[in-house]
Amino acid sequence: MTFLTGWGRTAPTPARVIRPRSTGQVAELVGGAGGRGVAARGLGRSYGDAAQNAGGLVLDCTGLTGWTLDETTGTVTAAAGVGLHELLAGLVPRGWFLPVSPGTRHVTVGGAIAADVHGKNHHVDGSFGAHVRSLTLVTADGASRTLGPDDRLFWATVGGMGLTGVITEAVFRCVPIATSRMRVDVERTRDLDHTLETMTATDDRYRYTVAWIDLLARGARTGRSVLTRGDHAAPGELPRGADPLAYAPSARLAAPPWAPNGLLNPVTVRAFNEVWYRKARPRTGLVQRIAPFFHPLDAIDGWNRMYGSHGLVQYQFAVPFGGEGTLRRVVSRLSTDGVVSFLTVLKRFGPGTPGMLSFPLPGWTLALDIPAGWPGLAGLLREFDGWVAESGGRVYLAKDSRMSAASAAAMYPRLPEWRKVRDEVDPDGVFRSDLARRLAL
Repeated sequence: MTFLTGWGRTAPTPARVIRPRSTGQVAELVGGAGGRGVAARGLGRSYGDAAQNAGGLVLDCTGLTGWTLDETTGTVTAAAGVGLHELLAGLVPRGWFLPVSPGTRHVTVGGAIAADVHGKNHHVDGSFGAHVRSLTLVTADGASRTLGPDDRLFWATVGGMGLTGVITEAVFRCVPIATSRMRVDVERTRDLDHTLETMTATDDRYRYTVAWIDLLARGARTGRSVLTRGDHAAPGELPRGADPLAYAPSARLAAPPWAPNGLLNPVTVRAFNEVWYRKARPRTGLVQRIAPFFHPLDAIDGWNRMYGSHGLVQYQFAVPFGGEGTLRRVVSRLSTDGVVSFLTVLKRFGPGTPGMLSFPLPGWTLALDIPAGWPGLAGLLREFDGWVAESGGRVYLAKDSRMSAASAAAMYPRLPEWRKVRDEVDPDGVFRSDLARRLAL
């Protein structure tokens, strides 16, 4: 048995871990999963327990490798265990970019579909599932099925957190680019209302937008933010002599193997926030490489260890347009209570995909990283769950590690429809996870 956790490093549970290397091996292992069932796992970047299966079998799908690119159409066919980091390293020098890139490039293709990941371009391009043309799924009966967007099982699988089967391959379209750089505009806002107003008024001018929020700012400065917005740069915007499609990201720093509990506290984070806000002077046309624009934390190997031995909780929720009052209420409460969130980001969502359990909805999403040992955190987040559900919003399953089954049912109105499809394809509940048990999925 191997003890596994999510990226938040909370609630470890033991499982038998096997690394299949073919669709045939996946089918064989699913058939012999045993009474505790089977869960698929990629690079372990779900923050909570979505890729854990206490006492059961976990398939490490990173052994499913290999991908090809049709350079005429930009269509990629990739095994589910291929990481987005590997795809970027091969695609960018050939003039292509992922249709959606989440906040880390260390996610597998299968994980990107199972969580229906989103990025800074959701208001323009939607989530990853919207760009998938087909996927191959090993179901509980050992069959390998190729599904397209006209199939209900396809949309139960996109965002379905691996509970309909094991994705082994996918076909999706990429975006043509002329350079490996981004043209970026930076702007500071004075408070949360100013942030919301500015994003609403200007998001249609940019393909990619995100706001970093200073949660420790109080009073008239509550919710002050740094807006970063951009698009792929043209060759003429690059420095003279630059290779237009050069791409070689790497982790420049390594987090220490351990960090003292309490390292991230109101004093240290307030000091960081002040420096970060002042450093982000307004600029237009800043030329930046892909890695720092899309994946800034990937520059620090093992950054999750900085939260100490208790780990971290990421709380990401979305509220629909018209639910801005809930967003203000959450930000105000966190600011008033002085809750430490080292990274707090706000994005504006466009239309969601038809995924039955997909997270995005037209509106706003706020993501918080909070030390798991923060006093009173469990009660505070339960209170937030109620506010979010009342506003018609939801918490992201791929980030969740502590929500209740009742809250999940209230937030995901298509859950009964998803269960019906899941029960048809897996009547005996072969596919299980700690997340599924906790949320009674």
